[in-house]
Amino acid sequence: MDKPWLKIYPNGVPANIDPDKYVSVISMVEECFQKYRDLPAFIFMGKTMTFGELDTLSRQFGAYLQSRGLEPGDRIALMMPNLLQYPIALFGALRAGLILVNTNPLYTPREMRHQFADSGAKAIIIAENFAANLQQIIGETQIKTVILTNIGEMLGLKGIFVNFVVRKIKRMVPKFSIPNTVMFADALRQGRKFTIKPFASNPDDTIALQYTGGTTGVSKGAMLTNRNLVANMLQIRAWLSPILPEGEVVALCPLPLYHIFAFTVNCLAFMNCGARNILIVNARDLKALIKDWRTYQPNVVTGVNTLFNGMLNHPDFAGLDFSGLKATVGGGMAVQRAVAERWQQVTGCQLTEGYGMTESSPVLTVNPIDQSMRLGTIGMPVPSTDLRIADEAGDSLPPGPEHVGEIQARGPQVMKGYWQRPDATAETIKNGWLCTGDMGFMHPDGFFQIVDRKKDMILVSGFNVYPNEVEDVLAMHPKVLESCALGIPDEKSGEVVKVFIVKKDPSLTEKEVIAHCRENLTGYKVPKQVEFRTELPKTNIGKILRRALRDEKKPA
Repeated sequence: MDKPWLKIYPNGVPANIDPDKYVSVISMVEECFQKYRDLPAFIFMGKTMTFGELDTLSRQFGAYLQSRGLEPGDRIALMMPNLLQYPIALFGALRAGLILVNTNPLYTPREMRHQFADSGAKAIIIAENFAANLQQIIGETQIKTVILTNIGEMLGLKGIFVNFVVRKIKRMVPKFSIPNTVMFADALRQGRKFTIKPFASNPDDTIALQYTGGTTGVSKGAMLTNRNLVANMLQIRAWLSPILPEGEVVALCPLPLYHIFAFTVNCLAFMNCGARNILIVNARDLKALIKDWRTYQPNVVTGVNTLFNGMLNHPDFAGLDFSGLKATVGGGMAVQRAVAERWQQVTGCQLTEGYGMTESSPVLTVNPIDQSMRLGTIGMPVPSTDLRIADEAGDSLPPGPEHVGEIQARGPQVMKGYWQRPDATAETIKNGWLCTGDMGFMHPDGFFQIVDRKKDMILVSGFNVYPNEVEDVLAMHPKVLESCALGIPDEKSGEVVKVFIVKKDPSLTEKEVIAHCRENLTGYKVPKQVEFRTELPKTNIGKILRRALRDEKKPA
């Protein structure tokens, strides 16, 4: 296969990586613990945790999990924002041989029930802010071990004040009652009594179920293996290595670590070069984010287009010192040209766009971190990765904007498959190629460009929203006869959800629709626009024509 991108690979970036350099993610992490032992690994609200401290604490936590009867291969859910507890729980669980189920803390009880029941999770580490939702559905899951934590738990005396504000002033912790829970700090203390029992870890072992709708449909667990995540970590590390010297990197991490982008890029790849990750608990709190930027002077920042746009429009942002900023990497959603141009104008640093998906751990392509970056493209494949443009028959198309087809990829970072869904796996991975569902073309020199999505997925601020899920929730409402959800352009978040509804009860209002969705869907999935219709366009067999609604001419 011709790989024209290799001719213009950035200096110092190899064409290939060795995905078998480490037998497991934990063997890589344990090397980091020793190599960077005294360096800061994660900083949260002014509290620093070194690599050595993370080594000790994660070992204690892993031993505690095993003492509770959890065995290698059991699934454990992690449900918290960016806290110091996250990497401790993450690496402790992996050291115990457990399979991670990263869970969005903003999920509704309905969404939690599906993910926990589907994965068969037996344990969960959850921030107390979200425990009331867990209480509602835990009886419908296999979860027997519940470990609670709170925002201030690892912050010493400062944590008492933080928790008081969160609980009493901001009232962010609804009342709940879950029997037989244990606090995270108590689990660490008890873990000191035990040692981790060794277990065999292999490159092809699944170590994470990262839930996604795939290109369409119900949320599925992408089975990511040791080899998948090691490979993508090494691919990212290789791509950024020319500008990220070992032990000297300060990385701002506003994206949640439960999201695959930050999970692999910040939590794995940046750790591998001895970086200190500045954890931001709430990226919407731009004032606090900018304060941390001013304090720590990051060299690299990861984020999504909406976050960068928000920072640019904050009155205090332009006054920051950007002299140490070497790289800004945008992923999760398309980087808008206007935002990228303004970012470079204000910070003096390019906003580099990458591309990937949960099923590829996630990174497939990145623009060069130099002057050869090309706005409007998703860059070129990372090392050891092949991309092609395929037609409907599955044949490769030649370069050129006149040859638009589906972007397909193969490489060591591509998932093993979907958890307990062989049919869905077969639909997504065909003849060794990951079918992304994105339509695009390849430039003659090897840069790739997306022009549209083949499937109906909606991308809101970097998060996937699947119309089927929104429509299923709407179908639960007794006053809704039919519905159709689709994405419409939005200047702030890239896209937002719009729904078209045929009423069963004429009294149904937009307010009722939104309230119902808020009860059952995470905030970014809630429709921002509701349009009532007397009927919806359909095929001759009665299937709603989503594309017909999307292609309707807008009123002048």
